[in-house]
Amino acid sequence: MNFILLIIWFILLIKWSDMLVDGSASIAKKYNISPLVIWLTIIAFWTSAPELVVNMISAYSGNTQLAISNIVWSNISNIFLILWVTAIIYPIAIPNWAIKKEIPFLIMSSIILMLLLTDGILTKADAWILAILFTWFLYYTYNESKKKNLDIDEEIKEMTTLKSIIFIILWLTWLIIWWKLIVDSAVNIAQSYWLPQSFIGITIVAIWTSLPELAASVTAALKKQTDMALGWVIGSNIFNTLWILWATGLIHPLQGYQNMKLDLTIEIIASFLIFISAFTMKKYMISKSEWILLVLFYISYIGYLTYINI
Repeated sequence: MNFILLIIWFILLIKWSDMLVDGSASIAKKYNISPLVIWLTIIAFWTSAPELVVNMISAYSGNTQLAISNIVWSNISNIFLILWVTAIIYPIAIPNWAIKKEIPFLIMSSIILMLLLTDGILTKADAWILAILFTWFLYYTYNESKKKNLDIDEEIKEMTTLKSIIFIILWLTWLIIWWKLIVDSAVNIAQSYWLPQSFIGITIVAIWTSLPELAASVTAALKKQTDMALGWVIGSNIFNTLWILWATGLIHPLQGYQNMKLDLTIEIIASFLIFISAFTMKKYMISKSEWILLVLFYISYIGYLTYINI
């Protein structure tokens, strides 16, 4: 039954993610919001919603180790897994704005998170530091959206404002109801095989919470708009680190978990690799061959963690 629940949730996620993205993008277009803001904030916000729900449930239940491991491994999965799948469909373009500002900010936020967790706990004071950085990111994005050279024409499916709002409300309601079942199912599956909670976060929960980004990125790749996919992944990772850990950390101090420092190091390396990819092989592109090598590293690391956690 636990496996069946996960499969049903995956099928529904693919369908509802399309409607969610269309509804959010339609509202943004209707009110003349820049595509850059759509990619880095609105869609990133909604595709990060699963991580938020998982973390809120974990924080209220006192299972704070799952909260941190969920975010760190969701970020790692976003880069290694989602961008790899996207690049297989169509090479990913790396815009100039991403190289100069967004990717460096992503790297900086990952490094700051590691520094805040050097004592093994994310306190409420640490959470407020993340809140300040997140506010600055939103302010910066708003200012960047005013620059004409960052306005990118793209086809967005238009719908009425009422219909868009209904889609968003239904998404949140459905997500909150189902995610309690999904987390319980994932925990039950892992515990039935005597797997530790930290392993649950780095595999089952992290990959499942990355599926909204995967659905949106694959859709963008099929339309040959892979720079959108890159924008979603960067925005989602920044939201995960700064917004979700801030919101969760205010509820309850978040305890670290086994191998956390190693995982954070891998997350920082993964962020650096996006930047490096812009200057290797095909310039300003992430090619299929580059990400085949990286996904092999990703799979090997999961295998290593599986071995030391079992």
